[in-house]
Amino acid sequence: MGEMSKEIRSEINSDGLLTLSISSSEIPKPKDHEVLIKVEASPINPSDLGLLISFAADVTSLKVEGEGDDKKATMNVHPKLLRTMQARLDKSMQVGNEGAGVVIDAGKDAKEMIGKTVGVAGGAMYSQYRCIPAQSCLVMHEGTSSKDAASSFVNPLTALGFIETMKMENHSSLVHTAAASNLGQMLIKICLADNIPLVNIVRKEEHEKLLKGLGATHVCNFTNDNFMESLIDAIAENNATLGFDATGGGNEGKLAGQILSAMETAANRNMKEYSRYGSDTYKQVYIYGGLDPTPTVLNRSYGLNWGLGGWLLTPFIAKAGNEIFQKMRQRVADEITTTFASNYTKEVSLSEMLDADSILTYAKQATGEKYLVTPHR
Repeated sequence: MGEMSKEIRSEINSDGLLTLSISSSEIPKPKDHEVLIKVEASPINPSDLGLLISFAADVTSLKVEGEGDDKKATMNVHPKLLRTMQARLDKSMQVGNEGAGVVIDAGKDAKEMIGKTVGVAGGAMYSQYRCIPAQSCLVMHEGTSSKDAASSFVNPLTALGFIETMKMENHSSLVHTAAASNLGQMLIKICLADNIPLVNIVRKEEHEKLLKGLGATHVCNFTNDNFMESLIDAIAENNATLGFDATGGGNEGKLAGQILSAMETAANRNMKEYSRYGSDTYKQVYIYGGLDPTPTVLNRSYGLNWGLGGWLLTPFIAKAGNEIFQKMRQRVADEITTTFASNYTKEVSLSEMLDADSILTYAKQATGEKYLVTPHR
């Protein structure tokens, strides 16, 4: 038997018990077109939690037993939601959407990549070693660390994807919710560099200050009494007709609808005559995350020329095409320590990732509490 690689696994059994554990398997040998990466850093993004702990898990039932590599964390899945998990029951799932590391071996077609630091969105990244097709790797510039490169796909490409969606669908400015997130901060930097008007929505006063410190012009706090007035004014000033919502509703489920209403009110300011069908300005909000588990509530006060849909990175890339995708990837590599820099509050080993306090923290998906997994620690 060769050298072993440890990795995190998530499994839900048919009784509805979710178990997180550390598994070991032999380090794979790269095929001709593959590289072997020593994974040095991998973030815990909200998009990882759906597989890691599932959105159906009851974190109040969390129990952690064992030490080191034998540690196991268990929690119950809400019984009413278990049927939505049928496809994954009794399967041990590898976890971790993205990460970065150093190429330590390669097949004959990719030998030139040995020694390079690469970012990867290959799945199963909460692992010490990972075999990946060479073309899936984003090669970093000399001097970029694995920690810098760890979040080089999900957030950066999503933020750039919003910009490309805006161009493809003929809008000229954006509204973004949960704007103090790592992704939100990246979007502010992109929009400042590219001269794109951006309206940011947050829910805490300290988030307002944080974003204004980054140079954001328009920051609206939905817990303020004058939220709708400030949102309408910001949208009217910037002619913002496209919104991206990370919450799936927010503000007790009303936020997506409030954005559409504000867009309609702003559009009506410029209408010459009344129409019972509302303004002729098309308004679109995309929900791209589920930070708020409450239902999305739509009080249809924005005419009939509007859309609400879901937005996901992978289908967007397929739609945008390879030329735009490669341009996006290159910009991420060029600006990974500036525009696309990520901040982490804590670095954890595979074993520490299964500690109760770690799970309870990253399960909250709170702004400013992002964990970085360092598998060799």
